[in-house]
Amino acid sequence: MLVRIDFESDEAFYIQLRNQIIMGIAMSELREGESLPSVRDLAEDIGINMHTVNKAYSILKQEGYVRLDRRRGAVIAVDANKLLAEEELRMQLKTIVARALCKELSPEEIRLTLDSVLSDFR
Repeated sequence: MLVRIDFESDEAFYIQLRNQIIMGIAMSELREGESLPSVRDLAEDIGINMHTVNKAYSILKQEGYVRLDRRRGAVIAVDANKLLAEEELRMQLKTIVARALCKELSPEEIRLTLDSVLSDFR
C-alpha cells in the first residue's frame, strides 16, 4: 500500500494516514494479520514525524482496525462486531445526510452520491 500525505491539505497528517490505512483495509490492499511498517520506517518513507505515525496507529487501535503486538508492531485486526459497526455507520450517515440536506442537496442527489461511493468498493 502506497501512502501519500498531502502537505498542502488542512487535514492533519495523522488523520490522512489513518484514513488511507482504513481505505487500504476496505479495498483489500491490507489484510487481516498483515503487519504495517514500523513507526520509524513509515515516518521516514513519507517524510513525517514518528509521533504523527504513532498517533495514527494509536487511533486505529482504539477504533478496532489494528492491534499492537510487541514483536510485530501494528497488525491489521479488524473488529468483528458487525452490529456495532452498523450502528456507528448509521449514526455517522445520519449526520452526513443532514449536512447535505442543509446544503440543499436532494435525497436523489444524496442517493446517487452514495451509490457512486459504494461503486468504488466493488
